[in-house]
Amino acid sequence: MVRRHFFLVAALIVLGAMVVFATYKVLARSAGPGGPGGPGAAAQGMGGGGGPGGPGGRRGGGGFGGPTLVSVTSGQPRVFEDTIEVLGVAKGRQSVTLTAAATQLVDRVRFRDGQQVSRGAVLVELRDTEQSAGIAQAQARLVQAKRAYDRYKELNDKGFASKAALDQYEAAWRSAQADVNAAQARQNDRIIRAPFSGVVGLSDVAPGALVNPGAPIVTLDDISVVRVDFQVPERYLSQLREGQPLLATTDAFPGETIRGRIARLDTRVDERTRAITARAEFPNAGGRLKPGMMFRVGVSRGQRTSVSVPESAVSVQGDNAFVFAIRQRPAQGPRPAGAMVEQRPIVTGVRQQGYVEIREGLRAGEQVVADGLNKLQPGQPVRVGRSPGIGADPTQARPAAGRPAPPPEGARPAARPAA
Repeated sequence: MVRRHFFLVAALIVLGAMVVFATYKVLARSAGPGGPGGPGAAAQGMGGGGGPGGPGGRRGGGGFGGPTLVSVTSGQPRVFEDTIEVLGVAKGRQSVTLTAAATQLVDRVRFRDGQQVSRGAVLVELRDTEQSAGIAQAQARLVQAKRAYDRYKELNDKGFASKAALDQYEAAWRSAQADVNAAQARQNDRIIRAPFSGVVGLSDVAPGALVNPGAPIVTLDDISVVRVDFQVPERYLSQLREGQPLLATTDAFPGETIRGRIARLDTRVDERTRAITARAEFPNAGGRLKPGMMFRVGVSRGQRTSVSVPESAVSVQGDNAFVFAIRQRPAQGPRPAGAMVEQRPIVTGVRQQGYVEIREGLRAGEQVVADGLNKLQPGQPVRVGRSPGIGADPTQARPAAGRPAPPPEGARPAARPAA
């Protein structure tokens, strides 16, 4: 029992010694040259700008290597399209799923998956042995009926046969002709042809397979032009017309704009949705657009010119948007003049092609920080560098004639020569 209490007391003593040693080290660091109570703190308090608002604090950046280097851009007038954004699904100019008209075995498949075929091309042949025999039988009856009709017509011309008998044989001959046509039609049902020029899709039909009426065999699409049907609210009807140009985007090709036009407007407005259906057409010479793709179609309602900045220059916080505008900071005491950022609230409009419309809060020509907004604070000193497409920094104050430029913030003054 005594030994156990002895080890417990020893452990407490060691722990207390460690706490005292750690506290001493913390106090020693705080009391050093760079601590709050050392000479460094006194120097900062006497004009070094070490406070939060001074140029040497974190906000000013002076105590951490000087002003922050930023790239800038300026608000420029830009033409924006006032558009109505709607969704639609792409379809080919003509699309069909080919099926068989009768139950029969596949004899030959005469296409390849994805092949371009012309109108009337034979795609699939079904077994037609019975139909071929039916045609031969009908043709034999036609020959016999034709001979009988010719014989009785000759007798009628000579006056040896009545007109009623001639009419009877003529009817039999024409009935045999109809039987031949019916047999040929039944045989044609065993041949599946392309109803228009287009591209066939993927198919699993092979020779020997049994197909039934209505069962899909292969798809055929004319995709030289892609159609997109979309609905537009009734209140915009006066702004729609056939032939009106359109711009569309799709997730398959991000960042790419597809141009088309309104080909047709429906003749009626849907009474339930109060919207009219419009049909757009988009040229598809390369075949990149596929039926079934989702399109975001923009219907133009006019154009307007507004101040714009790149999307990277706008910071969004909740429902509010800001930019960091560049403005000149006047000289104050030992602190020289320089550039600083001002967090300015703005009212944004539409976003198009990587630019944001600025409706309020920024004038044309004003400079703002182009990117890297997350490392800036309001009022922070900055050093403007060159940006792609940006000329020389206009925010840097030029020295007056005959007066030297002020040294950069944080730099040591040059040694004065001896008299």
